[in-house]
Amino acid sequence: MSWWNRRVIAPIAAQLTQGVTPERIALTVALGVTISVFPILGATTALCAIVGIAFRLNQPIIQLVNYLAYPLQLVLLIPFYRAGEHVLGRAPIPLSISLLFERFRADFAQFLKDFGMIAVGGIVVWLVVAPLAIAALYFTTRPPLRGLASKLRRS
Repeated sequence: MSWWNRRVIAPIAAQLTQGVTPERIALTVALGVTISVFPILGATTALCAIVGIAFRLNQPIIQLVNYLAYPLQLVLLIPFYRAGEHVLGRAPIPLSISLLFERFRADFAQFLKDFGMIAVGGIVVWLVVAPLAIAALYFTTRPPLRGLASKLRRS
């Protein structure tokens, strides 16, 4: 069995055989992926846990999805910040993932002064995009999960 089947498909299939509906798993996946791209590094695990508890979602699945989508957060971080600068009417400043990490490690207080409003702008853009992403992911993942549930019931 491949890593993907063992670590992703099998836990989801196990939940389906234990009575969790495809709709609940689709919601868990949609929320997990969307929260995983929240534009503040280090916040997504706690946010997924809080949302999972609030909506009574499967914690292992939401955290697994969060973990798997982490590279997507890195890819979208700068675009969220740039869009936030535009929305807030701020002049763009030089940004890179390595620069953010370097400045964060060097002086946290100065990091917050330099990049705080950029982060706020990124969060504003994420808040606008998130509901659309959740809906798109939910309605995209629900049919295959229903198919998997049907296949598991037959076997």
